[in-house]
Amino acid sequence: MIDEQAVRSFRRLAFLTVCAVYFLILVGGIVRASGAGMGCPDWPTCFGQWIPPTEESQLPSDYHERYAAGYENTQFNPVKTWTEYLNRLTGATIGILIFLTAWRSRIYLQGDKTVFYLAVAVFFLVGFQGWLGSTVVSSNLKPAMITLHMLLALFIVALLIYILARSQKTAWGYVDITLLPEKFFKVLSAAMSMTLIQVMMGTQVREAVDLIANGHAYIDRQYWRDDFPIIFYVHRSFSALILFTNSWLCWKIFKAFKRIDLVYKVALMLIGLIVTAILAGISLDRLGMPPVAQPIHLLMANLIFGTQFFLFIYLAYAKTFQKNAGLRSASFSKQKV
Repeated sequence: MIDEQAVRSFRRLAFLTVCAVYFLILVGGIVRASGAGMGCPDWPTCFGQWIPPTEESQLPSDYHERYAAGYENTQFNPVKTWTEYLNRLTGATIGILIFLTAWRSRIYLQGDKTVFYLAVAVFFLVGFQGWLGSTVVSSNLKPAMITLHMLLALFIVALLIYILARSQKTAWGYVDITLLPEKFFKVLSAAMSMTLIQVMMGTQVREAVDLIANGHAYIDRQYWRDDFPIIFYVHRSFSALILFTNSWLCWKIFKAFKRIDLVYKVALMLIGLIVTAILAGISLDRLGMPPVAQPIHLLMANLIFGTQFFLFIYLAYAKTFQKNAGLRSASFSKQKV
Protein backbone atom coordinates (compact mmCIF):
# COMPACT_ATOMS: atom_id res chain seq x y z
CA MET A 1 0.00 0.00 0.00
CA ILE A 2 1.45 3.37 -1.05
CA ASP A 3 1.66 5.97 1.71
CA GLU A 4 -0.98 8.64 1.02
CA GLN A 5 1.14 11.48 2.38
CA ALA A 6 4.01 10.49 0.06
CA VAL A 7 1.56 10.41 -2.85
CA ARG A 8 0.30 13.92 -2.10
CA SER A 9 3.88 15.17 -1.78
CA PHE A 10 4.77 13.62 -5.15
CA ARG A 11 1.75 15.18 -6.86
CA ARG A 12 2.56 18.64 -5.48
CA LEU A 13 6.14 18.34 -6.68
CA ALA A 14 5.06 17.05 -10.11
CA PHE A 15 2.58 19.93 -10.48
CA LEU A 16 5.25 22.46 -9.46
CA THR A 17 7.60 20.94 -12.04
CA VAL A 18 4.98 21.26 -14.79
CA CYS A 19 4.46 24.93 -13.90
CA ALA A 20 8.23 25.48 -13.85
CA VAL A 21 8.64 23.99 -17.33
CA TYR A 22 5.96 26.31 -18.66
CA PHE A 23 7.77 29.21 -16.99
CA LEU A 24 10.96 28.14 -18.75
CA ILE A 25 9.08 28.15 -22.07
CA LEU A 26 7.97 31.71 -21.31
CA VAL A 27 11.53 32.75 -20.45
CA GLY A 28 12.80 31.06 -23.62
CA GLY A 29 10.24 33.03 -25.61
CA ILE A 30 11.47 36.26 -24.02
CA VAL A 31 15.05 35.35 -24.88
CA ARG A 32 14.10 34.68 -28.48
CA ALA A 33 11.89 37.77 -28.87
CA SER A 34 14.56 40.05 -27.42
CA GLY A 35 17.34 38.56 -29.55
CA ALA A 36 19.24 37.60 -26.39
CA GLY A 37 19.94 34.02 -27.46
CA MET A 38 23.62 34.77 -27.96
CA GLY A 39 23.85 36.98 -24.87
CA CYS A 40 26.19 34.25 -23.62
CA PRO A 41 28.19 33.11 -26.66
CA ASP A 42 29.59 30.00 -24.96
CA TRP A 43 28.12 27.18 -22.88
CA PRO A 44 27.89 26.19 -20.04
CA THR A 45 29.87 29.27 -18.94
CA CYS A 46 29.08 32.81 -20.07
CA PHE A 47 32.10 34.60 -21.55
CA GLY A 48 34.18 31.95 -19.82
CA GLN A 49 32.71 32.85 -16.41
CA TRP A 50 30.15 31.11 -14.20
CA ILE A 51 28.75 34.52 -13.25
CA PRO A 52 28.66 36.75 -16.34
CA PRO A 53 30.05 40.29 -16.45
CA THR A 54 27.88 43.36 -16.03
CA GLU A 55 29.95 45.74 -18.14
CA GLU A 56 32.31 45.55 -21.09
CA SER A 57 35.38 46.56 -19.05
CA GLN A 58 35.20 43.19 -17.29
CA LEU A 59 35.83 41.39 -20.58
CA PRO A 60 39.20 40.82 -22.26
CA SER A 61 40.03 43.32 -24.99
CA ASP A 62 39.95 40.61 -27.64
CA TYR A 63 36.52 39.21 -26.70
CA HIS A 64 35.19 40.00 -30.20
CA GLU A 65 37.71 37.59 -31.68
CA ARG A 66 37.23 34.95 -28.98
CA TYR A 67 33.45 34.91 -29.36
CA ALA A 68 33.13 35.88 -33.00
CA ALA A 69 30.16 33.54 -33.48
CA GLY A 70 28.02 35.63 -31.17
CA TYR A 71 29.67 39.07 -31.16
CA GLU A 72 31.05 39.53 -34.61
CA ASN A 73 29.17 42.76 -35.35
CA THR A 74 27.79 43.88 -31.98
CA GLN A 75 28.95 45.35 -28.73
CA PHE A 76 28.56 43.69 -25.37
CA ASN A 77 24.96 44.04 -24.14
CA PRO A 78 24.56 43.33 -20.41
CA VAL A 79 20.75 43.12 -20.65
CA LYS A 80 20.91 40.38 -23.30
CA THR A 81 23.72 38.60 -21.45
CA TRP A 82 21.83 38.46 -18.16
CA THR A 83 18.55 37.59 -19.88
CA GLU A 84 20.17 34.52 -21.40
CA TYR A 85 22.01 33.74 -18.16
CA LEU A 86 18.75 33.81 -16.17
CA ASN A 87 17.25 31.53 -18.80
CA ARG A 88 20.04 29.05 -18.11
CA LEU A 89 19.59 29.33 -14.35
CA THR A 90 15.89 28.61 -14.78
CA GLY A 91 16.74 25.56 -16.86
CA ALA A 92 19.17 24.32 -14.20
CA THR A 93 16.52 24.78 -11.48
CA ILE A 94 14.04 22.75 -13.50
CA GLY A 95 16.66 20.05 -13.90
CA ILE A 96 16.79 19.79 -10.11
CA LEU A 97 12.97 19.66 -9.90
CA ILE A 98 12.86 16.91 -12.54
CA PHE A 99 15.45 14.91 -10.58
CA LEU A 100 13.44 15.28 -7.38
CA THR A 101 10.28 14.23 -9.21
CA ALA A 102 12.00 11.10 -10.51
CA TRP A 103 13.38 10.36 -7.04
CA ARG A 104 9.99 10.79 -5.34
CA SER A 105 8.32 8.58 -7.96
CA ARG A 106 10.03 5.56 -6.38
CA ILE A 107 6.91 5.10 -4.25
CA TYR A 108 5.07 3.89 -7.36
CA LEU A 109 7.39 0.90 -7.76
CA GLN A 110 4.99 -0.81 -5.38
CA GLY A 111 1.89 -0.10 -7.43
CA ASP A 112 2.30 1.54 -10.85
CA LYS A 113 5.87 1.12 -12.11
CA THR A 114 5.07 3.06 -15.31
CA VAL A 115 4.95 6.30 -13.30
CA PHE A 116 8.48 5.67 -12.03
CA TYR A 117 9.91 4.64 -15.41
CA LEU A 118 8.39 7.67 -17.16
CA ALA A 119 9.67 10.03 -14.48
CA VAL A 120 13.18 8.63 -14.93
CA ALA A 121 12.81 8.92 -18.72
CA VAL A 122 11.87 12.59 -18.34
CA PHE A 123 15.00 13.16 -16.26
CA PHE A 124 17.21 11.80 -19.05
CA LEU A 125 15.24 13.76 -21.65
CA VAL A 126 15.92 16.95 -19.72
CA GLY A 127 19.62 16.08 -19.78
CA PHE A 128 19.37 15.66 -23.54
CA GLN A 129 17.50 18.97 -23.71
CA GLY A 130 20.40 20.64 -21.91
CA TRP A 131 22.86 19.20 -24.44
CA LEU A 132 20.57 20.36 -27.24
CA GLY A 133 20.61 23.83 -25.72
CA SER A 134 24.40 23.90 -25.95
CA THR A 135 24.10 22.80 -29.59
CA VAL A 136 21.72 25.68 -30.23
CA VAL A 137 24.35 28.10 -28.95
CA SER A 138 27.19 26.46 -30.90
CA SER A 139 25.07 26.57 -34.08
CA ASN A 140 24.75 30.34 -33.62
CA LEU A 141 20.97 30.03 -33.10
CA LYS A 142 20.22 28.03 -36.21
CA PRO A 143 16.39 28.25 -36.60
CA ALA A 144 15.86 24.50 -37.07
CA MET A 145 17.76 23.78 -33.84
CA ILE A 146 15.68 26.33 -31.92
CA THR A 147 12.48 24.70 -33.21
CA LEU A 148 13.67 21.22 -32.20
CA HIS A 149 14.60 22.59 -28.77
CA MET A 150 11.06 23.96 -28.33
CA LEU A 151 9.28 20.82 -29.57
CA LEU A 152 11.26 18.67 -27.15
CA ALA A 153 10.17 20.97 -24.32
CA LEU A 154 6.56 20.43 -25.44
CA PHE A 155 7.08 16.65 -25.36
CA ILE A 156 8.68 16.78 -21.90
CA VAL A 157 5.81 18.76 -20.41
CA ALA A 158 3.28 16.36 -22.01
CA LEU A 159 5.04 13.44 -20.30
CA LEU A 160 4.98 15.28 -16.98
CA ILE A 161 1.25 15.94 -17.35
CA TYR A 162 0.67 12.27 -18.12
CA ILE A 163 2.70 11.22 -15.06
CA LEU A 164 0.70 13.60 -12.86
CA ALA A 165 -2.60 12.36 -14.29
CA ARG A 166 -1.66 8.68 -14.06
CA SER A 167 -0.65 9.07 -10.42
CA GLN A 168 -4.28 9.81 -9.53
CA LYS A 169 -6.17 7.83 -12.16
CA THR A 170 -8.14 5.89 -9.55
CA ALA A 171 -9.74 9.04 -8.14
CA TRP A 172 -10.56 10.37 -11.59
CA GLY A 173 -12.09 7.10 -12.71
CA TYR A 174 -15.31 7.99 -10.91
CA VAL A 175 -16.03 11.04 -13.10
CA ASP A 176 -19.37 10.59 -14.89
CA ILE A 177 -18.95 11.19 -18.63
CA THR A 178 -22.22 9.63 -19.78
CA LEU A 179 -23.61 13.01 -20.86
CA LEU A 180 -20.76 13.64 -23.31
CA PRO A 181 -21.50 12.70 -26.96
CA GLU A 182 -19.87 9.55 -28.34
CA LYS A 183 -17.81 11.52 -30.84
CA PHE A 184 -16.34 13.77 -28.14
CA PHE A 185 -13.04 11.88 -27.88
CA LYS A 186 -12.61 11.83 -31.66
CA VAL A 187 -13.13 15.59 -31.85
CA LEU A 188 -10.77 16.14 -28.89
CA SER A 189 -8.10 14.01 -30.61
CA ALA A 190 -8.59 16.05 -33.78
CA ALA A 191 -8.29 19.27 -31.77
CA MET A 192 -4.96 18.14 -30.28
CA SER A 193 -3.68 17.23 -33.75
CA MET A 194 -4.75 20.63 -35.04
CA THR A 195 -2.90 22.32 -32.19
CA LEU A 196 0.29 20.43 -33.04
CA ILE A 197 -0.08 21.40 -36.70
CA GLN A 198 -0.61 25.01 -35.64
CA VAL A 199 2.49 24.88 -33.43
CA MET A 200 4.53 23.46 -36.33
CA MET A 201 3.32 26.24 -38.61
CA GLY A 202 4.04 28.74 -35.85
CA THR A 203 7.64 27.53 -35.60
CA GLN A 204 8.04 28.06 -39.34
CA VAL A 205 6.67 31.56 -38.99
CA ARG A 206 8.96 32.11 -36.03
CA GLU A 207 11.99 30.99 -38.04
CA ALA A 208 11.04 33.41 -40.82
CA VAL A 209 10.56 36.22 -38.30
CA ASP A 210 14.03 35.53 -36.87
CA LEU A 211 15.54 36.03 -40.32
CA ILE A 212 13.44 39.15 -40.91
CA ALA A 213 14.39 40.54 -37.49
CA ASN A 214 18.07 39.91 -38.18
CA GLY A 215 17.73 41.67 -41.53
CA HIS A 216 16.25 44.70 -39.76
CA ALA A 217 18.82 44.54 -36.94
CA TYR A 218 15.91 43.92 -34.51
CA ILE A 219 14.51 47.42 -35.10
CA ASP A 220 11.72 48.86 -37.28
CA ARG A 221 9.32 46.15 -36.12
CA GLN A 222 6.40 47.82 -37.86
CA TYR A 223 7.94 46.86 -41.22
CA TRP A 224 8.57 43.18 -40.46
CA ARG A 225 5.05 42.22 -41.49
CA ASP A 226 5.75 43.26 -45.08
CA ASP A 227 8.12 40.29 -45.42
CA PHE A 228 5.97 37.61 -43.76
CA PRO A 229 5.83 34.31 -45.72
CA ILE A 230 2.62 32.66 -46.99
CA ILE A 231 2.67 30.20 -44.09
CA PHE A 232 1.89 33.11 -41.77
CA TYR A 233 -1.47 33.71 -43.43
CA VAL A 234 -2.30 30.00 -43.32
CA HIS A 235 -1.31 29.96 -39.65
CA ARG A 236 -3.51 33.00 -38.96
CA SER A 237 -6.57 31.57 -40.72
CA PHE A 238 -6.15 28.14 -39.11
CA SER A 239 -6.68 29.73 -35.69
CA ALA A 240 -10.37 30.26 -36.52
CA LEU A 241 -10.85 26.52 -37.06
CA ILE A 242 -9.06 25.78 -33.79
CA LEU A 243 -11.29 28.25 -31.94
CA PHE A 244 -14.47 26.73 -33.43
CA THR A 245 -13.44 23.12 -32.66
CA ASN A 246 -12.42 23.80 -29.08
CA SER A 247 -15.51 25.94 -28.48
CA TRP A 248 -17.65 22.93 -29.43
CA LEU A 249 -15.69 20.72 -27.03
CA CYS A 250 -16.00 23.18 -24.16
CA TRP A 251 -19.71 23.73 -24.83
CA LYS A 252 -20.33 20.00 -24.50
CA ILE A 253 -18.36 19.95 -21.24
CA PHE A 254 -20.31 22.93 -19.89
CA LYS A 255 -23.57 21.11 -20.60
CA ALA A 256 -22.41 17.80 -19.07
CA PHE A 257 -20.69 19.01 -15.89
CA LYS A 258 -21.26 21.39 -13.01
CA ARG A 259 -19.31 24.59 -12.45
CA ILE A 260 -17.59 23.09 -9.41
CA ASP A 261 -16.23 20.13 -11.39
CA LEU A 262 -12.54 20.14 -12.29
CA VAL A 263 -13.21 19.31 -15.95
CA TYR A 264 -15.55 22.33 -16.21
CA LYS A 265 -12.85 24.65 -14.85
CA VAL A 266 -10.22 23.17 -17.17
CA ALA A 267 -12.49 23.66 -20.19
CA LEU A 268 -13.07 27.28 -19.16
CA MET A 269 -9.32 27.76 -18.91
CA LEU A 270 -8.86 26.22 -22.36
CA ILE A 271 -11.15 28.78 -23.97
CA GLY A 272 -9.36 31.57 -22.12
CA LEU A 273 -5.97 30.36 -23.36
CA ILE A 274 -7.16 30.15 -26.98
CA VAL A 275 -8.67 33.65 -26.90
CA THR A 276 -5.48 35.03 -25.31
CA ALA A 277 -3.33 33.32 -27.98
CA ILE A 278 -5.49 34.77 -30.77
CA LEU A 279 -5.36 38.27 -29.26
CA ALA A 280 -1.57 38.01 -28.93
CA GLY A 281 -1.39 36.86 -32.56
CA ILE A 282 -3.55 39.79 -33.68
CA SER A 283 -1.28 42.22 -31.85
CA LEU A 284 1.75 40.70 -33.59
CA ASP A 285 0.00 41.07 -36.92
CA ARG A 286 -1.53 44.52 -36.48
CA LEU A 287 0.48 46.33 -33.81
CA GLY A 288 3.98 46.11 -35.23
CA MET A 289 5.25 42.92 -33.57
CA PRO A 290 5.38 44.13 -29.94
CA PRO A 291 8.09 42.14 -28.14
CA VAL A 292 5.85 41.33 -25.17
CA ALA A 293 3.31 39.56 -27.41
CA GLN A 294 5.77 37.04 -28.86
CA PRO A 295 6.57 35.05 -25.67
CA ILE A 296 2.90 35.24 -24.60
CA HIS A 297 1.78 33.82 -27.95
CA LEU A 298 4.31 30.99 -27.67
CA LEU A 299 3.39 30.20 -24.06
CA MET A 300 -0.34 30.12 -24.87
CA ALA A 301 0.23 27.63 -27.70
CA ASN A 302 2.07 25.29 -25.34
CA LEU A 303 -0.52 25.70 -22.60
CA ILE A 304 -3.36 24.98 -25.05
CA PHE A 305 -1.87 21.64 -26.05
CA GLY A 306 -1.08 20.77 -22.44
CA THR A 307 -4.65 21.57 -21.37
CA GLN A 308 -6.13 19.53 -24.20
CA PHE A 309 -3.84 16.62 -23.37
CA PHE A 310 -4.83 16.81 -19.70
CA LEU A 311 -8.53 16.77 -20.63
CA PHE A 312 -7.98 13.76 -22.86
CA ILE A 313 -6.14 11.76 -20.18
CA TYR A 314 -8.57 12.85 -17.43
CA LEU A 315 -11.67 11.80 -19.38
CA ALA A 316 -10.02 8.69 -20.84
CA TYR A 317 -9.42 7.32 -17.35
CA ALA A 318 -13.08 7.94 -16.51
CA LYS A 319 -14.18 6.22 -19.72
CA THR A 320 -11.96 3.19 -19.09
CA PHE A 321 -13.12 2.89 -15.49
CA GLN A 322 -16.79 3.04 -16.44
CA LYS A 323 -16.30 0.55 -19.25
CA ASN A 324 -14.60 -1.91 -16.90
CA ALA A 325 -17.30 -1.31 -14.28
CA GLY A 326 -19.92 -2.14 -16.88
CA LEU A 327 -18.15 -5.36 -17.80
CA ARG A 328 -17.88 -6.34 -14.15
CA SER A 329 -21.56 -5.58 -13.62
CA ALA A 330 -22.56 -7.67 -16.64
CA SER A 331 -20.37 -10.54 -15.50
CA PHE A 332 -21.89 -10.39 -12.01
CA SER A 333 -25.42 -10.47 -13.47
CA LYS A 334 -24.63 -13.56 -15.52
CA GLN A 335 -23.26 -15.30 -12.45
CA LYS A 336 -26.48 -14.61 -10.53
CA VAL A 337 -28.55 -16.05 -13.38
